[in-house]
Amino acid sequence: MKFGQVEDPSNINFTLPKDHPRTKEILKQNKKGLENISIGCAKWNKTDLKGFYPKGTKDELSYYATQFNSIELNATFYGMPSEEQVQAWKDKTPKDFKFFPKITNTVSHFRRLLNIDDVVTQFATAVLNFEEKLGMVFLQLHDNFKPKDYERLEQFVIKWPKEVPLAIELRNTEWFTDEDILEKTCQLFEDNNITNIIVDTAGRRDMLHMRLTTPNAFIRYVGANAESDYDRLNDWLNHLTQWKKEGLQNLYFFVHQNVEKASPLLSAYFIEKMNKEWQTDLTVPKMAPENPPTLF
Repeated sequence: MKFGQVEDPSNINFTLPKDHPRTKEILKQNKKGLENISIGCAKWNKTDLKGFYPKGTKDELSYYATQFNSIELNATFYGMPSEEQVQAWKDKTPKDFKFFPKITNTVSHFRRLLNIDDVVTQFATAVLNFEEKLGMVFLQLHDNFKPKDYERLEQFVIKWPKEVPLAIELRNTEWFTDEDILEKTCQLFEDNNITNIIVDTAGRRDMLHMRLTTPNAFIRYVGANAESDYDRLNDWLNHLTQWKKEGLQNLYFFVHQNVEKASPLLSAYFIEKMNKEWQTDLTVPKMAPENPPTLF
């Protein structure tokens, strides 16, 4: 993943910002406690995750699902999934596995939220076939999609089929630098139960807004293939522990890397730390014994 990549991550201040005041109020609304923790990678293919799969692994997704409880499904961004494809993915995973499909780029990048009713209907119809294994769908907007197009975003949110849980990732700086715009947009998300995605990557600290709009934290963490990646994960665990105390309902945490082979390695580190801190029993992914991945 090259988005937000920098040449020298040692020059970046990775300190997590303080919470937006509204975040604590949002978390307090949840009276059910922590219900779900989903931690995974963005891909499952051997080409990207070198050193993760044991020699002789025949079906990558089937094996991946023995080590992780979820996947950020980026394949659906590049092509509309069919009902048959969704069913095939579903059938390869255990009952507690969750998929988090990215909405096809026809919606977000090519049509830019205009004249998309047919595509949205087709996409939603397909992913609903995940049934109990559907975690949350997410929309990733182009980084040149700006607040001047707020009305397009508003109409998309209002029309979105409510039976499909949705998160949205905004990538343009203008969404975050104008407080009025940020609050207007977050209020739209709150009113329609849309989760505001948090992106933590080295080259785009402006996107690290810490403003929740539901009691769900959907975090896309992008490591820099540097030793600081571990410290950053420690900081996230500390921050999430506080959110858990304040009312976090669901945690969706997906690990990316500039060189993706290290994603399972960092995920395993994070899960092991979480199990110890939160007294959870999430599976800690194992690396292939033959040639395990390294951070660099």
